[in-house]
Amino acid sequence: MKIIDFLILVDTKARMSLKAEASRLYFSFLWWIIEPLLFVITFYFVFSVLLQNPREDYLLFLLCAKIPYMWFSKAVTTASSSIIANSGIISQIDMPKAIFPYAAIQVSLYKEIPVYLLMIGMCAYYGYFPRTEWLWLIPLTLALYLLIVSVSLIFAFLVCYADDMRMLIKMMMLFLMFISGIFFDISSIHQPLRDYLLIFNPLAFICDGYRKVLMNNGLYDLTHLTYLLLFLLLTTAVIHVVYSKMSRTIASRVVNA
Repeated sequence: MKIIDFLILVDTKARMSLKAEASRLYFSFLWWIIEPLLFVITFYFVFSVLLQNPREDYLLFLLCAKIPYMWFSKAVTTASSSIIANSGIISQIDMPKAIFPYAAIQVSLYKEIPVYLLMIGMCAYYGYFPRTEWLWLIPLTLALYLLIVSVSLIFAFLVCYADDMRMLIKMMMLFLMFISGIFFDISSIHQPLRDYLLIFNPLAFICDGYRKVLMNNGLYDLTHLTYLLLFLLLTTAVIHVVYSKMSRTIASRVVNA
């Protein structure tokens, strides 16, 4: 299948899934914003109101990390089950199995657009207005997207062979939520633990990068980001080779599961 045909099919499937999901919900597309906002408000109430966090902009502090994390978490969780969920189609048509994780990722991408606009609006509310430094969000968001793609493809492949992986994924997302700097400032962690966290948890580096750009008008480590992008590109390429070589094996495993 040509790349352009692959992309068209992914986008078409994603749009159909979005319309089907929206038609089942009373608030339709508004849930794309309501859900993450409710999550953030809940954590704000716990950490800022109940635990008396001294930061006046703590709600925005949470938003700048929680929104990228939720995009990663929801996209990976959904995409990891996408191949199994489409076993009926797989049993009838021989098609690239990576289409299904990518379609799930595309759905999450569309949902994230209004949420990111909400985050930018909240930045303006707290007095952090767009500057030229915000253009550095583009490569950072690209890194987050590639991280979602690589992790989603890996887990979607593994779930085909062990359905128990879905439980492990949920536990991993909970673990990542607490070690990715969502509720605390990563710069407050002492060395060398801080460097280890940023190196071995790309999500922590990305969440911290969003805060640096949006709230501090600063810049993250460009060398770190460059190495991260190269690693993610290589990882994604290798996974695509695996999917291509094992396409029929994956189909047989899913259909006969």
